[in-house]
Amino acid sequence: MLPINAVESMGMIVANLDRSIDFYTTILSFQKVSDRQVSGGEIDKLYGLSDVQLRIAQLQLGEQLLELTEFITPKGRVIPVDSRSNDRWFQHIAIVVREMEPAYQHLQDHRVSQISPSPQTLPAWNPVAGGIQAFYFKDPDGHNLELIYFPAGKGDPKWHNSTAPVFLGIDHTAIVVANTAISRAFYCDLLGMKLHQESENYGSEQEQLSGISNAKVKISSLKTTAGLGIELLEYLEPTSGRSIPSDSRLNDIWSYQTTITIKDSLSSIQQLTIDPDGHIIKVIQ
Repeated sequence: MLPINAVESMGMIVANLDRSIDFYTTILSFQKVSDRQVSGGEIDKLYGLSDVQLRIAQLQLGEQLLELTEFITPKGRVIPVDSRSNDRWFQHIAIVVREMEPAYQHLQDHRVSQISPSPQTLPAWNPVAGGIQAFYFKDPDGHNLELIYFPAGKGDPKWHNSTAPVFLGIDHTAIVVANTAISRAFYCDLLGMKLHQESENYGSEQEQLSGISNAKVKISSLKTTAGLGIELLEYLEPTSGRSIPSDSRLNDIWSYQTTITIKDSLSSIQQLTIDPDGHIIKVIQ
């Protein structure tokens, strides 16, 4: 595989596209860019399913894109109701906010489903994450989402230059992995991403944030020249997180898709591949 050019967008499978568009545009200030239906033999081949009919919407927040896909046919399975933040189908997008308290109050006013009981300020002893505020919650399908606030000196400088009133854009997508070294070999050695920062987060703030008792998480922040970052989350404790079901299909609601573009290709091809933990990567070349 040729080296990655950019992490272009994040994609989610949704049960009801109109409901999801309303959630992301009304509550989180995304703007709808496109809304289309697709079907045919090439789509069946891409997803490995028969008689596929899709409705796909692209939403934008700041300069970043989120792609929502509804399988009109065939329908997939819902996210397990007992999902936890250390299960390896966990994946989220981190939405940057100008200030945490007004953004959090806005979500409370709309009665979103919370994972964290309240926003957490990561402790100062952590040189990488200290002072960052974060909050986990869910969309109507149970997809994990994060609000993140970067204090001065933390995060990409573009977030401190944004003029958006509340929700600024998408900083990264985070995925739970079984083994950081194996996943880094895939994302860095194979795809050409670079390790930006690495830390271990633990303590009461991390437990409250993720909803996991005694949580100790190794976090590896990966970047490329453009687009979103990718965070690898390895739960060093507890190690009880479940693997992605072996019978997963690409229309199951827990099947996120991270879209990457590849450098120096003369063709225009889409293909799907998976990382070592079963997370789906859509490759555009």
